[in-house]
Amino acid sequence: MASSAPRPDGGATLGQAVDALRGARQAWRERQQPARSAAVFPSRGAVERIVELLAEALYPRRLGLQRVTAADEDRFVAAKLAAAFTELEREIDHELGYWQAEARAAFDPEQAATIVRLFAGTLGDIRRLVDSDVEAAFLGDPAAGSTDEILVCYPGAIASLHHRIAHQLHGLGAPIVARMISELANERTGIDIHPGATIGERFFIDHGTGVVIGETAIVGSGVRLYQHVTLGARSPLGAAQRSPRTRYARHPIIGDDVVIYAGATILGPVTIGDGATIGGNVWLLGDVPPGGVVVQPEADLLAPSAAHALRDTLVAAVV
Repeated sequence: MASSAPRPDGGATLGQAVDALRGARQAWRERQQPARSAAVFPSRGAVERIVELLAEALYPRRLGLQRVTAADEDRFVAAKLAAAFTELEREIDHELGYWQAEARAAFDPEQAATIVRLFAGTLGDIRRLVDSDVEAAFLGDPAAGSTDEILVCYPGAIASLHHRIAHQLHGLGAPIVARMISELANERTGIDIHPGATIGERFFIDHGTGVVIGETAIVGSGVRLYQHVTLGARSPLGAAQRSPRTRYARHPIIGDDVVIYAGATILGPVTIGDGATIGGNVWLLGDVPPGGVVVQPEADLLAPSAAHALRDTLVAAVV
């Protein structure tokens, strides 16, 4: 048996490490209200497989088996969907088991299957929305060689496909599975879109890294965002008055055909009107009318004498 005496170097034996972790687990579980079973929780690995299967079914010749023929396409899609739906039902059932501890009544035994059937009914709309996003990217980016390049390579398109799937599952009652899907996109692209966010068609995120869109954000049609844009809340709930507006409408509402340039931060339940333009690095806490343009002051070009003085100051600071 491993010794329970502390090591003189401050380390621990295997048994002591196991004991310490048991104590930490017990303390954590005692603080959780309501207590939930650790045996039921969706699997990240399974959710990742589900997204891959759904992507192949949505785009069989680009994200699936590229040599699939037109005659075999429907059979290929059916096989991918059957596998995806089987795994998705199991993971949603795990999620419902997790939530059962705080539910007022037992979930229907067929609840997970019902959610999957309802989700299946949205797949045509998901494909059409992702198509519109890809087309918007192609029109908006002269560097794009083809729509296929955008679908396969562009982080904005990858994030859009994940979000369109996650948003439907979030609305149907599987928020943990949906959040796992959004975080898979975040890991791949650096784009963090909460699955609860409502986003219209023809959505284009150019470059993409660092974009954050909060849960209650509403984004219209034909909106273009650049890298490091934040559509966020002004403060965490614990520091804000808990009115219905601050609880359920914490994030911006973006109208149709709005362009938001790199580094802009828009916080709170503000409204950006149709056709508005928000310049780079803007910090915005108020509404913008339709067609409005919001920019930071342009950078100054220093006179030669001032430029030399600034360079000398910077060199001195480094030395």
